[in-house]
Amino acid sequence: MPKSRSFRCIPPFCFALLLSVVGAFAQAGGPQPVPMPPQIAAPKDIPYPGTIRLSVDATDIERRIFNVHEIVPVHAGESIVLLYPQWLPGHHAPVGEIDEVAGLVMSVNGARVEWQRDPVDVFAFHVAVPASATTLDVNFQFTSPVDASEGRVVVTPDMLNLQWNAVALYPAGYFSRQIMVEPSVRLPDGWQLATALDAAASNGGATTFKPVSFNTLVDSPIFAGRYFKRLDLDPGGPAPVHLNIVADRADLLEMKPEQLEAHRALVQQAYKLYGSHHYDHYDFLLALSDHMGGIGLEHHQSSEDATVPTYFTEWEKDADTRDLLPHEYTHSWNGKFRRPADLWTPNFNVPMRDSLLWVYEGQTQYWGFVLAARSGLLTKQQTLDAIAATAAVYDNRVGREWRALEDTTNDPIMAMRRPLPWRSWERSEDYYSESQLVWLDVDTLIREKSGDRKSLDDFARLFFGVNDGSFVTLTYTLDDVAKALNTVQPYDWAMFLRARLDGHGPGAPLDGIARGGYKLVYTETPSDYFRDSEARRKVTDLTYSLGMIIAAEGRLSDVLWEGPAYKSGLTVGTQIIAVNGVAFDADRLKSTIRDAKQSGAATELLVKNGDRFRTVKFDYHEGLRYPRLEREGNAPARLDQILTPRN
Repeated sequence: MPKSRSFRCIPPFCFALLLSVVGAFAQAGGPQPVPMPPQIAAPKDIPYPGTIRLSVDATDIERRIFNVHEIVPVHAGESIVLLYPQWLPGHHAPVGEIDEVAGLVMSVNGARVEWQRDPVDVFAFHVAVPASATTLDVNFQFTSPVDASEGRVVVTPDMLNLQWNAVALYPAGYFSRQIMVEPSVRLPDGWQLATALDAAASNGGATTFKPVSFNTLVDSPIFAGRYFKRLDLDPGGPAPVHLNIVADRADLLEMKPEQLEAHRALVQQAYKLYGSHHYDHYDFLLALSDHMGGIGLEHHQSSEDATVPTYFTEWEKDADTRDLLPHEYTHSWNGKFRRPADLWTPNFNVPMRDSLLWVYEGQTQYWGFVLAARSGLLTKQQTLDAIAATAAVYDNRVGREWRALEDTTNDPIMAMRRPLPWRSWERSEDYYSESQLVWLDVDTLIREKSGDRKSLDDFARLFFGVNDGSFVTLTYTLDDVAKALNTVQPYDWAMFLRARLDGHGPGAPLDGIARGGYKLVYTETPSDYFRDSEARRKVTDLTYSLGMIIAAEGRLSDVLWEGPAYKSGLTVGTQIIAVNGVAFDADRLKSTIRDAKQSGAATELLVKNGDRFRTVKFDYHEGLRYPRLEREGNAPARLDQILTPRN
């Protein structure tokens, strides 16, 4: 008889074979659910044996491809599951770009080893490790977008943004903090880089970093570029803080002394607010580019900040971009050091729960603008105008009628920032800026009830300032937030917060503005902040008059639910062809709206939607309306006090 051969298959594929046999004997009577395959090992808080070596070649800037080589220590003859990061911190959602991974080949001692993708979890790869193996070689390409239509562009001819989660597989069954990695990167000749990682050695364009946990690695991205500048923001401070800038051109790196001083003041005002720091060094990674995709993403010891190329050179025109760095810097305290308990996960493939994003992002949004004002990145008037713009948006957010604020914390998972046809009705990530108004409400109420002896500053120091110098994450719950507020100022804060999280209006939570000594009003002319924001975004914002925003070529980019444009049947994508029989021009339309207030005449628009043309008439006579904050009588100007720099 011929010698029998042993058969070997990789779980869960033996299971699939068994199912096919069992299914053949299933009784008639209709389909039955197929049992799920065995679950992938849950992460345990134990060390992974050995250190992974991860090498990334980032020199292919023409094709924008990252070439990856990993050497993973393995146990001989034991199967392993390698995971691609799916649930990404800061995104609060399963946005790992597994679809950009290509050319995945694994080998042992030069011999190819086949992998099998999990039939349920497409981010997991099963590998049967040969008996002779001590390490597994993993090679693949991360084919980053070459056009914005494919996703965020992270490589240009002059700069790149390397996020380690995009270029690494890691073993299942372990907390990410228990997996050690020695990373390295090769960049184009002459480029410089910035990262929170510590370099161990550099040789030409190749840099090897000191080993770190996989958790720290994912939290430590790289900005690199041809045109680079590094500035010390806190000379002689308790921990080094640097501003690292890459730009499309060398001249965009130049800044005025007062601009540098405002960024240095940001560090000092943050220290005065929180009374602590939770890093041993911090690096702002700032990209000034029209070509690399924009980003604002927090990390414990750094932040990814990509904004307009004219951030320094057209400082006065770009005020609406200057809360970005204060927002992401605040996340080192709120979000990275202190993190919602249900948002923290042991690795990057365990689902997140986002229920406390109104604290994580909402209070960060609040402090972002406050610190921008206190540091001089924004003037007091610019900050007041920004708050007015936010208040107007949410005072007209009619979706509050059916959907509470807390439910919007599900949006990162539900919608993943896909475009919405009716944002004001559907709501989208309102936990950012509506919660900013809630925290202004909290701040001014603490001030009022304490006779202006206490404020939300005291909460920030109490809640985020603990364990100075530590960057070990400390989680929190809603009860912890309410307890800390009650320590600062006795009050039923749990009931207060629940009312605003669960309420349905009418209108936005504007009590903080009123208690701060101001009221929301509308005028016929926009503030400089509002006008410059329109110009930068290349839109004409008529939200508070005709109920629509007009973008390039006269196409509507937003329509206010139940506003005049909505009632006329206009939608996102509708194109305005003519105004009162004359070719569309934004200034002409605004002039027509102003004239209609005096004459009482209707405003007639010829519009196109798809291949259909029609004429719509607006019987609207209230003129142009733009939001501002106006001082309210003799009420204490607490909002002015909030925005005043701390000594």
